[in-house]
Amino acid sequence: MDTPFIVQKLGTLSGKIGLYYKDLVTNEVFEFQADEAFRAASVIKVPLMAAIFHEVYEGHLRFDDTVTVKNKDKVPSCGALNYMHSGLEVTVLDLCYLMIVISDNTATNIGIDLLGVKRIKEIFQSFGLEQTIINRKLFDSQAQQKDIDNYFTPKEIGELLEKLYRGKLVSKEMSHLMIRILKQQQMNHKIPFLLPRDIEVAHKTGESSGITHDVGIIYGEKPFILCFASNETNVPEAEYALHQISRYFYDYSNKE
Repeated sequence: MDTPFIVQKLGTLSGKIGLYYKDLVTNEVFEFQADEAFRAASVIKVPLMAAIFHEVYEGHLRFDDTVTVKNKDKVPSCGALNYMHSGLEVTVLDLCYLMIVISDNTATNIGIDLLGVKRIKEIFQSFGLEQTIINRKLFDSQAQQKDIDNYFTPKEIGELLEKLYRGKLVSKEMSHLMIRILKQQQMNHKIPFLLPRDIEVAHKTGESSGITHDVGIIYGEKPFILCFASNETNVPEAEYALHQISRYFYDYSNKE
């Protein structure tokens, strides 16, 4: 591995940068500030989906349970539900697809309300997440003014994704379904950008002002995990570097 190349790429970026890589065949790992906590933006939707699946598995919810979308639930894009009519009914599984595939913020907040922040924190801890934490709903302006936010570390999300890959998050069947949802991700301008078009990536992005993330499983002949995080950065420069780093790790992992 050309560690100086990766460190140089990451080190030239502004703001706070973190990266976690793991080859799922050889178990080789590379970390760059991977234990640092980052403002999560939409990456928090990955462990939130897992928490919802956990409650379904435990019998506290059903995938076909329905919830009614009300005007008070609607928050700005990403997503579609905020454009739909009040009174629309969606299932719990619909919410998971919406918040992952098109990063629907309204679906995410409804999911948070279904479980409650206290219960979500308990489930996160049961997953082994210590610094990855949910403290508020999305677009909660009062909480934001108090500097209350959601956080993740690249390493913890990477380890969560590895449990998914190995069928050990909630259950084998639940893990496989979550991967299927992550593979439907529509925001493919980050990790997948320079990868061969036939390579599947099960991933989730996150973005806000000065923030760009992407975390996922890349399915080459030798699959690997890549989790990139940035706060207070120049977003175009960070994403350009991520394109190159993602391609480097793909070529490195799948070399003859």
